[in-house]
Amino acid sequence: MQQQRMMNSEGELKVSFGYQCNGHRDGSCESPDGYNIVPGIKIQKTSSFSCLSGAALSANATLANTNICNGLIGAEILPSLDSPNSFRRVPSSPTLSRLDMLSSSLQSSLSNLSCSPSSPSDLPEYDTCVSKLMIAPCRSEGILNGMEVQVAGGAAGEDRVQAVCSEEHGLLFCAIYDGFNGRDAADFLAGTLYESVMFYSNLFEWESKIDATRAPDDSDFGGHLQYIFEDERKDSAANNFAKASLHPEREISSSFQHAVLDSLQRALNQAENDFLHMVEQEMEDRPDLVSVGSCVLLVLLHGNNLYTLNLGDSRAVLATYDEVNDLSGHKRLKAIQLTESHTVENEDEKTRLLSEHPDDPMPIVAGKVKGKLKVTRAFGVGYLKKKNLNDALMGILRVRNLISPPYVSTQPSLNVHRITKSDHFVIVASDGLFDFFTNEETVDLVGCYIVSNPSGDPAKFLLEHLVERAAECAGFSLEELMNVPAGRRRKYHDDVTVIVIILGTNKRASKASTCV
Repeated sequence: MQQQRMMNSEGELKVSFGYQCNGHRDGSCESPDGYNIVPGIKIQKTSSFSCLSGAALSANATLANTNICNGLIGAEILPSLDSPNSFRRVPSSPTLSRLDMLSSSLQSSLSNLSCSPSSPSDLPEYDTCVSKLMIAPCRSEGILNGMEVQVAGGAAGEDRVQAVCSEEHGLLFCAIYDGFNGRDAADFLAGTLYESVMFYSNLFEWESKIDATRAPDDSDFGGHLQYIFEDERKDSAANNFAKASLHPEREISSSFQHAVLDSLQRALNQAENDFLHMVEQEMEDRPDLVSVGSCVLLVLLHGNNLYTLNLGDSRAVLATYDEVNDLSGHKRLKAIQLTESHTVENEDEKTRLLSEHPDDPMPIVAGKVKGKLKVTRAFGVGYLKKKNLNDALMGILRVRNLISPPYVSTQPSLNVHRITKSDHFVIVASDGLFDFFTNEETVDLVGCYIVSNPSGDPAKFLLEHLVERAAECAGFSLEELMNVPAGRRRKYHDDVTVIVIILGTNKRASKASTCV
């Protein structure tokens, strides 16, 4: 009954989707944790997850869409990606690439899509990247480009969520973009970042093949990425990439893992440069764009490797079984946070910020970066990164004494985790979830729910519990809280986006469905 009231209120779920892996029919089987799963369709051996669910709840009032990049993001790109209620099949490499469309809107070609580097020291790397982009291979090649993929995603308030699945490659890409001061940055990321990740993963494969043909076996490989380690000189990273694509369940080298993380970071850097370039082009008409930003959380699951990239305070929390049993003799789930929280409340981040600005006596004001932002790393938010963007603001909106920008970093935290039989599921969520629950509480809630509802929707279940707790904290009934209009309801809870990924190997079965 509570769920029905929630769904019929103004605060209804804006996004709610689910996916379960397909394969060959099989009888009942037992999961690694000992729970019997409903008989259904067994996942492919290449997949290390059995199903996922995503849900998002809005609290902020925001424009339905923005007109950034001459409207191409909202009119052409996002509609082809958004599917807020179910997964749908789409070609992974459309004839007209999204990046090509974007580069046209910026009146540039792919070879010079990025804006000028932020410092002279970046020039050599930038020029090298440009020359490589001009002769790089087609985007239809590579690990992230199967014939077709399953895509879901949408918006809730200023949040954006995406999920892309390719069972052919045993791959899952999930992203949460927690926008602030508007939805423009989150929309931009949702329209471009996945395509950039695909492109840079293909560029890595192409570079690896070139390096493998040029370098002798006894060479000393260096540079930004050391694709070929000393004990792997006879097995190029290009071969590692091909083997991982065909057999992601096999062990892969640390050089490959490092290259995947590098591809994620390069894609993010590309998006940051493109977005700030767009802001500079449009800020005369829309000065508000200089303050728009977003936290970024990417999760890439390929085979048994779980890669994460994050900027800001969204989290990926792994639920894994402890070696120690509880009093009843059952294995206990413990929570492991896979990401770092980039806020001024994090002492490491606070120390870093203070050390990077020795000439500024007040880089942190009232618990925020320059008195404006609680996160220390974020996408966009150009007025805290460039003086000319700050000067575009008027009056009290402008940051006083911007002595040594940038004050907000775009350097992400990167991590790779090797999935084991003890790992049960991963919770990927924006910070709004953790305003009300600890990591341990979210893991306990989802763990208990999965036991009693193996075919249920744990992401939606978490949001229902969040709303109940928010209403209790506010002294409202659930119905009263959810009838508070968007915008005003932000006083009681944030936009919240949650994805729950159920991990498993070929031993786990699930119902055959692409929509919860």
